[in-house]
Amino acid sequence: MIRRRPPSDPAVAGLVKAASRSAFSRRHLLGGVGLGLGATALSACAPPAPPATAAALNLPTDVSDTDKVVRWANWTAYLDYDEEAKNYPTLQGFIEQTGIQATYSEDIEDNDAYYNKVRPQLIAGQDIGRDIFTFTDWMAGRVIREQLCQPLELIRMPNATNLLEPLKDVSFDPGRTHSLTWQSGFAGIGYNKEKVGRELKSLDDLWADDLKGKVVVLSEFRDTVGCILLHQGVDISKPVGKQQFETAVAEVEKRMADGNIRRIKGNSYLEDLKTGNAVAGIVWSGDLFVLRAETEDENWEFVIPESGGTLWSDNLMVPITSTHRRNAETLMNYYYQPEVAAQVAAYVNYICPVVGAQEVLAQSDPDLAESPFIFPSADYIAEHNITGFSALSAEADAEFSAIWQKVMGN
Repeated sequence: MIRRRPPSDPAVAGLVKAASRSAFSRRHLLGGVGLGLGATALSACAPPAPPATAAALNLPTDVSDTDKVVRWANWTAYLDYDEEAKNYPTLQGFIEQTGIQATYSEDIEDNDAYYNKVRPQLIAGQDIGRDIFTFTDWMAGRVIREQLCQPLELIRMPNATNLLEPLKDVSFDPGRTHSLTWQSGFAGIGYNKEKVGRELKSLDDLWADDLKGKVVVLSEFRDTVGCILLHQGVDISKPVGKQQFETAVAEVEKRMADGNIRRIKGNSYLEDLKTGNAVAGIVWSGDLFVLRAETEDENWEFVIPESGGTLWSDNLMVPITSTHRRNAETLMNYYYQPEVAAQVAAYVNYICPVVGAQEVLAQSDPDLAESPFIFPSADYIAEHNITGFSALSAEADAEFSAIWQKVMGN
């Protein structure tokens, strides 16, 4: 199995320390045992709490006892994969251990696209063919508010207690009754050192003339616009005003019109980097290590811009129409074993939310257990201005999303 490793240089090694102290939302500051991430930071970045009426749900009959299947929708490059066996080792272990046939699909390109695809079916009470989907905090909050997911039976998930302490009681899901964190990570600058021919340290470097048409940016505005707002001196951990947002969006429009930005894309931006159509961009941290391994090119580099980067979390949830909730809960419980979580973390190089995984990984790979991309600390986060995009009201979320959709041509 190919394992994703962060680069070994001292600069990268320092990254982890920043993340462990202040954690924010697919972008929260993480904290907890062994990490020291701030619970205050987590709650500050989370979406508003869901309405109390979320408990009144008409749930479908669960057939998990007789139909031993679970179907999981996730993002690209987000689970350990064995290139030779053509399977996911930890998922194969789950199947062998439980007898539940688990299928895994890289369905999610970005939050809005997947949500807009499945929402009409969920509202109509139709099975979407998935028993777990994986949404970023802000979207997870929307899904909970709209009663499009099922409550979790935590009593059947004893390993859920291994969740990092500051993540146990987030404002968009008090008490974690509807979601569990899958992974967290950073957004910043990714580039190929050989093809670019120099270091990229800031967004100004990214907009250099010789990179025109070779830059991709993320369709998640909380990351792309978030990084630009930070570059413009805006503290995105505090409420972002419409004028501030529009100013940052205007920068994206200018860079598109000038030919700097080639594409605004979701997870498929990786294909542009793999093919060489793009050599740099605003990207997600773990993806660059996946890219290194898949292309066997050590020149791929991830850096936090000098002005700062974003931090986020993704969450496992059960769709309201799933008839395999207990199988889904069994799978979530399995992935919250420190031994399993450590194996996933070593591959994906995203921030691990499971207490005890760092100690497990240290036994087999002490260097990797010190990676700032997996087990970060708060010093580096504070020092490098890594933060989460402040929670938006439903009205602001809709307004900002509409502005951003126009930029993307939708």
